[in-house]
Formats: sequence, C-alpha cells, structure tokens
Amino acid sequence: MNITMSKAGGAQPRPGMARASANGTQAPPSAAPTPQPPADRRSPAAERRSARAAKRARHAAVYQASALAATFGIVALAVGATALRITRHLDAGDPLPLGELAGTLVLMAGSAVAMEMYARWAHRVLWHDAAWGWALHASHHAPREGAFEANDLFALANALPAMGLCLYGFLRPDALGGALFGAGLGVTLFGISYMFVHDGLVHRRFPVGPIADVPVLRRIAAAHKLHHSDKYGGVPFGMFLGPQELEAVGAGLDLEALLAAQSAKRGAKDADPLADP
Repeated sequence: MNITMSKAGGAQPRPGMARASANGTQAPPSAAPTPQPPADRRSPAAERRSARAAKRARHAAVYQASALAATFGIVALAVGATALRITRHLDAGDPLPLGELAGTLVLMAGSAVAMEMYARWAHRVLWHDAAWGWALHASHHAPREGAFEANDLFALANALPAMGLCLYGFLRPDALGGALFGAGLGVTLFGISYMFVHDGLVHRRFPVGPIADVPVLRRIAAAHKLHHSDKYGGVPFGMFLGPQELEAVGAGLDLEALLAAQSAKRGAKDADPLADP
C-alpha cells in the first residue's frame, strides 16, 4: 500500500496522493498553482511612453539650465554695467545724473515695446514668408527632437544688436550714450521675457513655476497656440499683443473658447492628479 509511517507510528499518505474523506471517498489531489507574470512587467507601449517622457525630461533640464544660466548672467551683467556706467565718471561728492538715468529707463521701456512691433513684422515677413527664414523657422513648427532647434539661431541673431547698443552706450559718457545703453537694455528685457513666455509657458521647453498661473500670460500663451493652428493665416505673429491681433481679425471668440477649454482641463487635472495629461 502506498503509505509512509510517521514518527508517531501512524500511516501518512505520500505528498501528492489523494486523501480519504470522512465518508471514505477519495478527494482529488490539489492542483499546482498557475505561474503568474511578474507584477511590475510593463507592456512595450508603456515602456515606450516612459522612455519618451524620460527623454523629454532630459531635454527640458538641458534647456532650462541654459536658459537660467543665460538669464542670471545677463541680468547680473546689465545691473553691474548700469551702475558702473552711472558712477564711473563721477567725482567724490558729485550728484547722480538723474536726468541721464531717467532717459536710460525711458529708452529701455520704449525699445522693449518697439521690439514687440519688430517681432511681429520679422516673424511674418522674415521667418514665414522668406524662404531662407522659413528654412530655420520650420524647425519650430515641427516636433522637436532634441533640447534645441534650428529656430534658436534667431534668438542669438537678435542678441547681437542688443549687445552692440549696450557696449557703445556704455563706452560713450553722454546723454546719447545713456539713451543707446537703455535701448540695448530694452531689447535684452524683451528677449528674456519672450523666452520665458514663449519657450517656457507656451511650448513647455522648461517649467516656469508660478508664471503659468498669471491670467494675462495664460491669455498670451493661448493666443500663440492659435498661431500654430494656422487657422487665421498664422495670426498672431506677435507675442505679447497676440490677443489684440486675434481680436482684430475676428478671432476673439476662438481665443475665449480655447481659454475655457484649457481652464476645464486644468480643473479636471487638479481634481484627479493621477489622470492622464
């Protein structure tokens, strides 16, 4: 008989053989457990999504580091150069040239506003209509494949006249020098603001923190989204006055609808942070 003896002398069935029930019938042997796949195994599609997300995060980190380093460096240089330009020609006890300082600040504000008008014209005529400009700018209207794009060369090109104005104005110790220095600072201020709103807030090339919650900036960002839709022939081509451009071509309702949709999406995401973006 297929039994073994226990230490107590009783008969014990061998492992795997059927056991007798109380009424003498044989119970079927227990089935072996079914192997289960590892709980943390992901599908190929999920792995690809994770890889793309990690790649985007690396690109954003590289661009953010570059943007912040350039911003802090330029701001520190501008503040230091402004203070040095005002004080280096003063003798001990001389009053500050407040009139020259005021002129510098006025030209700085004026050139920043003028840059919006120039950017609107250059964006349409040079970057979209001109073949050579579109050869670079097309990279901005296509999916980005790295931390940078060919369109970034325009930012470097716009920095050259700002540097020239600042340098010449710094070296010239008179009111004209102060005005030119202020104009260069205004171009620089516009460029930094454009980078944070356009690259950070609109295209999410790097996180912008609380800037994303400022209503007027969210409106500007939504207007630029309509530029990329090509629904109104590319309008708006400007940045900070983009909403006004849309209203001028009768697209104000579309802008409001886009803002409402974005607000609803943000509300749903706040209600369920784990939901897909």
